[in-house]
Amino acid sequence: MVASSSREAPLAVIIGVTGQQGGSVANALIQSNKPYRIVGLTRDASKPSAQAWIQKDVQLREVDISPGKEGDVSKAFEGADIVFAVTNSSELGTKEKEVVQGKLMIDAAKRAQVKLFIWSNAESPAKLSTGRFSAAWFFDSKDEVTDYLRDSNVPFALVPGGLYFSGLIRGPAARVKQSDGSYAVILPCPATTVVPVIDISRDYGTYVRAAIENPGMGPGSEILTGIMISYEDQVAQLSEFTGKKHTFRQASRDEWSNMNIANVIPTGFGDASYDAFQSVAEFGYYGDKDVIANQKAAGITPSTFREICQNQKPGTFD
Repeated sequence: MVASSSREAPLAVIIGVTGQQGGSVANALIQSNKPYRIVGLTRDASKPSAQAWIQKDVQLREVDISPGKEGDVSKAFEGADIVFAVTNSSELGTKEKEVVQGKLMIDAAKRAQVKLFIWSNAESPAKLSTGRFSAAWFFDSKDEVTDYLRDSNVPFALVPGGLYFSGLIRGPAARVKQSDGSYAVILPCPATTVVPVIDISRDYGTYVRAAIENPGMGPGSEILTGIMISYEDQVAQLSEFTGKKHTFRQASRDEWSNMNIANVIPTGFGDASYDAFQSVAEFGYYGDKDVIANQKAAGITPSTFREICQNQKPGTFD
């Protein structure tokens, strides 16, 4: 399947088309029974992950979304019916840079008169906790951008990213292999903490497509992503699915900090991630929003945790 070339088809501009979220959105629109022209924005159109989209009739544009490049971003958005926007906290490294980039994209969408700006948002732990968990800048930054978006008069929909399943298997917050061959998930929150787990590359785009296409969605809507499941249930299901014992252990703040020092957690994310996990445990990943009712209203049935496991590539759990 490929993107449409018909000038009558809506034009969707996807920021970060080579990333997990942007790539998932592009694939979901290509697989839709409705036609979309697709423009993928990337900083380097020559890399293989970008060139692969040309085979799907996605037009590539090289754009640097940073201060001083506002005109380039506005030009990239010209004629767009839909813009999907996401920021990468790991690449940007600070709250200030992420907020500046988010606002820049919104301003460009306003100048281009984009009909629907879809933003990959997040709840603010600082807000949810009334300031107690104030270090989780990579969530707070996205929420600050959301506030700016609400005040911008740009028609928008919100589709937060949920918690990546891939991060549980490999990454800073991943399971750790033990000397006996079993695996331990070590995180600074109780095992009963419930989080929205999502196979981001495979499933995220279907939520964005629902925000565009499904009745009652569109401007003003928010679709919450992922299957809500506790960490104790995750390790139990991983044990059953893989045949390898998985356990959960709550890390103390000192242990989590030492993991940060040992470069298990990226520099600058230790205290931030600790506060994020603490906030999620106490106030919820999406605050007090009813995720099941939200997804039902959006016409979404999330993949179960077992289905996510089943959909992984061979060797994922080795």
